[in-house]
Amino acid sequence: MALTASVKEELSRLDIKKSSVRKAEVSAMLRFAGGLHIISGRIVIEAEVDLASTARRLRAAIAEVYGHQSEIIVVSAGGLRRASRYVVRVVRDGEALARQTGLLDGRGRPVRGLPSAVVNGSAADAEAVWRGAFLAHGSLTEPGRSSSLEVTCPGPESALALVGAARRLDIQAKAREVRGVDRVVIRDGDTIAALLTRMGAHDALMVWEERRMRKEVRATANRLANFDDANLRRSAQAAVAAGARVDRALEILGDDVPDHLKYAGELRVAHKQASLDELGRLADPVMTKDAIAGRIRRLLAMADKRALDLGIPGTDANVTPEMLDE
Repeated sequence: MALTASVKEELSRLDIKKSSVRKAEVSAMLRFAGGLHIISGRIVIEAEVDLASTARRLRAAIAEVYGHQSEIIVVSAGGLRRASRYVVRVVRDGEALARQTGLLDGRGRPVRGLPSAVVNGSAADAEAVWRGAFLAHGSLTEPGRSSSLEVTCPGPESALALVGAARRLDIQAKAREVRGVDRVVIRDGDTIAALLTRMGAHDALMVWEERRMRKEVRATANRLANFDDANLRRSAQAAVAAGARVDRALEILGDDVPDHLKYAGELRVAHKQASLDELGRLADPVMTKDAIAGRIRRLLAMADKRALDLGIPGTDANVTPEMLDE
């Protein structure tokens, strides 16, 4: 759950200015985390999430985009509930918000999927749908043979709508029913990385990719335990691939890259065989392993975001199949 929490924390801090994008995100969050209830003849909206930061983001968006007030209720851990949950509740304006966000149609009937305005929106709206759905009910497992990014859905209609949003982003996702629960699942590592980028989880992506590469190197080393040359070759290929990504990042950012990130990137390019510890010792002044790794992660994330904004290939563009060939 550590990876899931880190992705959600980062997405909760993402600053979105465009109104239609914020509306798409709120609609998805309410659809995947919420429900409509009738209390004393009044429609009440409740959305239950697992992080306080997610609840605060949803509450702020409801107030700023739709002008409705809400409250956050903390449901403490206990019994089968391992951690506290956070419920964003809209009482007074529940029906109005339900209509505005597409939970109810024009005739006041519940909508099972996502509203047409969101389904037929822009690519940015599709990204917001996935961001909202993941914040509401998403999870990301550790990279490896069983790695997956999945979202638990309230029904098959919302699952199909989420698959459609992924398709608009050129991302392949599958809807499945597992033990009576509808889920949308992505298992391919490259596809997971692409979706994390589109949602805006750049820092979490760097952590996930680093762990993924470490798992791949470890698996390769286990398979080739009796072949030292093969192990060295695989490590060298991974180092070359890392250097190629940094080289592309410096190319994308040009003169806009901050000096401290540029310095770390140039160290990585100049010493492609060096470990992070060694790079830190080569720096002037000397830096810790975490410091050099953090700067390189920020450099790559900044470059990938710039590439996405410009519609050009990101830092993976310089990584050839030969560099990753086992």
